[in-house]
Amino acid sequence: MPLALRLARSARVAVHLVQGLATTMFVFPWLGLPRKHALIRRWSRRLLRMLKIDVRIHGLPESRPSGNVLIVANHISWLDIFVLNTLQPARYIGKAELQRWPIVGRLIANAGTLFIERARRHDMHKVNRDTAAALARGDVIAVFPEGTTTDGTTVLPFHGSLLQPIVDAEGYVQPVAIRYRQPGGAHSDAPAYVGETSFIESFWRVTGERALVVELHFVLALPARARHRRDLARAAEHAIRTALASPAIAPAPDRHGDPRA
Repeated sequence: MPLALRLARSARVAVHLVQGLATTMFVFPWLGLPRKHALIRRWSRRLLRMLKIDVRIHGLPESRPSGNVLIVANHISWLDIFVLNTLQPARYIGKAELQRWPIVGRLIANAGTLFIERARRHDMHKVNRDTAAALARGDVIAVFPEGTTTDGTTVLPFHGSLLQPIVDAEGYVQPVAIRYRQPGGAHSDAPAYVGETSFIESFWRVTGERALVVELHFVLALPARARHRRDLARAAEHAIRTALASPAIAPAPDRHGDPRA
């Protein structure tokens, strides 16, 4: 994009992020969960609209579990959280270093993200207990079991420990495959937040794209009752790998995320 347009878009998105942060700080404490979810969904859709990111959806069932669900997805970008939130706002489990991201770290913390120090076994147990309790209350939680991001061309092995809470809560695992493309269908690595890339560098790269497409492939939900977490992790990983091997999704009215909703 021309530099002037890129700067204008970056400034607009930065203001939107600050507005979202202010909402979580001063409005969320007075709202119930349904109203919070409505605001998160609307805010996330507006963010993607600003960035010219088109959401295309495949396999979303008309009837699916609305609570006691653990969303499991491959992880590519800081955008992943907001992409998923356009459809189903959820509480996320993320690495503690995410809290250090400028603005976004505080934003996702205020929205209910559970942060974990992976090197501390006691911290993992505490987060798992809190997550299982939230799931049993009917909450929707989302995790990225790879434990890190990729460039989107591969899927790393899933860590089963992050799936233990849904086994304890006897709920469902909902695998979701995420893929970013250029509008013409070619793979795009612009959203990838990998290696030594800083958040500011990643943000600048995303705002420089004229348009992007993100595909969400929903796979049949997996019941977690009486399953071992490693078996669930392998099943979810296989389902996501299989979905990502499918061709690009062409725009269609029944498969297209509606940013105006």
